[in-house]
Amino acid sequence: MTGKKELGQQLLEHLKLYRDLGARWVRPPQARKAQRAVASAVPSVRMVPASGPAPGFVSQKSLDDSPALQAGPSGDSLDAILADLKDCRRCKLAPTRRNIVFGSGNPKAALMFVGEAPGADEDEQGLPFVGRAGQLLTKIIESVGIDRKDVFICNIVKCRPPGNRNPEKDEIEACREFVFRQVAVVNPRIICALGAFGAQTLLQTTEQIGKLRGRLYDYRGVKLAATFHPAYLLRNPYEKRKVWEDMRIIRQYLDSTTSINE
Repeated sequence: MTGKKELGQQLLEHLKLYRDLGARWVRPPQARKAQRAVASAVPSVRMVPASGPAPGFVSQKSLDDSPALQAGPSGDSLDAILADLKDCRRCKLAPTRRNIVFGSGNPKAALMFVGEAPGADEDEQGLPFVGRAGQLLTKIIESVGIDRKDVFICNIVKCRPPGNRNPEKDEIEACREFVFRQVAVVNPRIICALGAFGAQTLLQTTEQIGKLRGRLYDYRGVKLAATFHPAYLLRNPYEKRKVWEDMRIIRQYLDSTTSINE
C-alpha cells in the first residue's frame, strides 16, 4: 500500500505542475514510455514555421557571413571557452561580479537554453538558473518529460549586472562570442532562447519577444525557438500558458527527429 500511496502522490505532483504551467487538463505519465505522450496531453499546438523573416530577422546566410558571429577556432571545446573566460576583464561587469557563470548541463545536449544574464544566486554559486527563476525553469523542462541534466543551459552575458539590471549593449557585445562558441560546440538540435536579450542576440533582431515566440527559426544549422524568461513569468504568471505552448513545440520537434537522450 505504501508504494501505491507514493505513486499517487507523484502523479498528483505532476498534475499540479501542469496546472501551474497553464495546462487545462493532462494525462498522467506512466513509466518511461509515457514521456513521449506528455506532448499530446493537451489540445494540439500547431508548430508554425515562419512564413517569411520576422521584422528585423537576419537570415542564416547573413549570420554565417558575419565575422562577429563566427563560432571560434576549429576543434573548439567547452574547456577551451572556459579557459578564455578566466579572469575576464572585457567589460565593466568584471569589478562587481563574484563568479563568472559559464553554463552547465549535458555538453552534447539535444536541447540548449540560452538566457540573458546571471542573477544574485547565480553570481554566488557560479551556476546558471539556480534561484527562483531557475527552479521554475526546471519545472518547465520537466513539464515536457525532459530531465534538466539532459539539457545545456547558459546565458548571453556571463557576469551579473549590478542590481539585476538588464545587460547593456557593450556588455553583450563583449560577451556574445562566447555563447556563439558554446552553441557551436554543444551543437544542439534546437535552442530555446529565454527572454528578449537571448532571442534578440542570437537572431540579431530588435523584434519583441512576444512577436518572436510561437515559431521555429533556422539558426546556423539548428532550430531555435524563443519564449518568455522564467523571471518574467514570476512577475506575470498568466503568461505561463504561452511558455507551455512553446515548450510543446520544442518537444514535438525533438520527437520528430530522434531520441533526446542519444
